Amino acid sequence: MFTGIVTGQGTIEAIESFPEQDLAVLTLRAPGHTENLGLGGSLAVNGVCLTATELDGETLKVDVMGETLRRTTTGELTTGISVNLERCTQAGARLDGHVVQGHVDTVGEVLGREDHGQWTTFRISIDDAYAPLTAEKGSIALDGISLTITGVSPATSTGGHWVEVGIIPITLAETTMGSRQIGDKINIEVDVLAKYVARLNEFGGQK
Repeated sequence: MFTGIVTGQGTIEAIESFPEQDLAVLTLRAPGHTENLGLGGSLAVNGVCLTATELDGETLKVDVMGETLRRTTTGELTTGISVNLERCTQAGARLDGHVVQGHVDTVGEVLGREDHGQWTTFRISIDDAYAPLTAEKGSIALDGISLTITGVSPATSTGGHWVEVGIIPITLAETTMGSRQIGDKINIEVDVLAKYVARLNEFGGQK
């Protein structure tokens, strides 16, 4: 489990693709995030929970299966790009963000960015299937960052659904959101509590 409080950025150093195995192997430099990680340890990379398969100082390798490559932006990463990092949460630690599983639901696109001096508004598209799981003042994870939703598209929207978030300067500076522009793709994980409620409602009329 994670909290969506990004603790640093890493760099993609190499990408190996194995199409016959429906797999990719990423080599990632992650300063400050490998100490006591251990093989099999979890690290959120742009909000995607990945497992360390090799460790060498501040560099690690992770295997990324086809499902993850297709459902997240991981399949579009290139060498040299910066990514958000977060170690998994220790039991008893302060929960500064919200419950984030590292299980990305869908990929959205930056539809708008508006700077307001001391904060910046982003509008992000969201798949119609996940729009009902978002609410104004609710929580959402964008590229692994725990954020509060400041606006949502109307339920009756016919032009595609979206969410808006407001981001303060320190978050822009310490995460990849500072470089995000219109057209960029972003990993989205909706609130896990909303997913469970929706699933329970699907069975509500059954006996």
